[in-house]
Amino acid sequence: MADSNFIDYVKIHCRSGKGGAGSRHFHRAKYVPKGGPDGGNGGRGGHVILRGNKQMWTLLPLKYNRHVFAGNGQSGSGGRSFGKDGDDVYIEVPTGTVVYDADTGEFLCEVNEDGEEVKLLRGGRGGLGNWNFKSATNRTPRYAQPGEPAIEKTVILELKLLADVGLVGFPNAGKSTLLSALSAARPKIADYPFTTMEPQLGIVSYRDNRSFVMADIPGIIEGASEGKGLGLRFLRHIERNAVLLFLVPADAEDIAREYEVLLRELEQFNPQLMDKERVLAVSKSDMLDDELMAEIEKTLPEGVPHVFISAVTGQGLTQLKDILWGAITDDRNRIAPVAITHRPLDVRHRVREEDEFIFDTPEPEVEEYDEEDFGEDYDDGDYDESWDMEMPEYDPRKD
Repeated sequence: MADSNFIDYVKIHCRSGKGGAGSRHFHRAKYVPKGGPDGGNGGRGGHVILRGNKQMWTLLPLKYNRHVFAGNGQSGSGGRSFGKDGDDVYIEVPTGTVVYDADTGEFLCEVNEDGEEVKLLRGGRGGLGNWNFKSATNRTPRYAQPGEPAIEKTVILELKLLADVGLVGFPNAGKSTLLSALSAARPKIADYPFTTMEPQLGIVSYRDNRSFVMADIPGIIEGASEGKGLGLRFLRHIERNAVLLFLVPADAEDIAREYEVLLRELEQFNPQLMDKERVLAVSKSDMLDDELMAEIEKTLPEGVPHVFISAVTGQGLTQLKDILWGAITDDRNRIAPVAITHRPLDVRHRVREEDEFIFDTPEPEVEEYDEEDFGEDYDDGDYDESWDMEMPEYDPRKD
């Protein structure tokens, strides 16, 4: 996967901007000896914002730009001049991107629509200048609020492809061949296991100019949940599918057992996948006669629609598309994005090379203030710590 342009898992370090400090300036003019406080407020720090882009299909740009820092807010100044807000930073991501906390694995947010914006980290609020604190009993406030600090967080971005049908099967079950027969996709096809090393998408044409999207993922073997083969890394791409198409070759020793093994591995990855509509297709059926098909049909699991197909001869492909279209358009299988429960990241779901990546993060700049910035009446000893603002914990799911 190191040489591939398809990157679906990346770890980045983000930092929002800190708020600018309020000014403690006092107005001084030739004919106004006691002008009073006129310190302005500090500017807001920049936000870190995720923005969906349907033209993107990979997280590759973020693999080479792992540090995302927003601009800091400027300090206020005299004459009630407010500081400039820090520049926001927008991170363009493909639709279907899910964000997790890299330290705890907790789900934070997701981006599903083109142009959708999600505030990942909020910039610090600017501090209030001393002009805000003047009153009839406090005519010369010599204090101002400091800006809120920046929020710094390391996050993991996962891409989950948006498709209607997800292909699930063992290596060499004929998934890539079926995708190439039903769509214009041209995945790599060979007679050895794990030919498919990254997910493939294909648009399947149906009657009356209708179509649906089918996703092919690398093959799963028994014990994938324990890290065997390619593990369960690519199963994230079928979590959003309305229908799961299980593909088992006709030459398998026990078709029902292979189906149960695949089902068990999916349950180990995310139990919510058990609630999706399932269809079983017996591939390579061109080498079976009617008598063998009847015998195999007796052993297939009950309650699961099945069809015998051959991607080479075209046998059963029309019937398969009819079954899939009926399942896709069924209202019971239409799951809203908000209804999808994203399981927290654990050891089985993480990518080792990304988790071991070490960030070389520079220390944030610390602003230094001179006495001239605050006017002649600057007195650091009069600063009241009660004016410090505590930074509330920010949850992007509430925005």
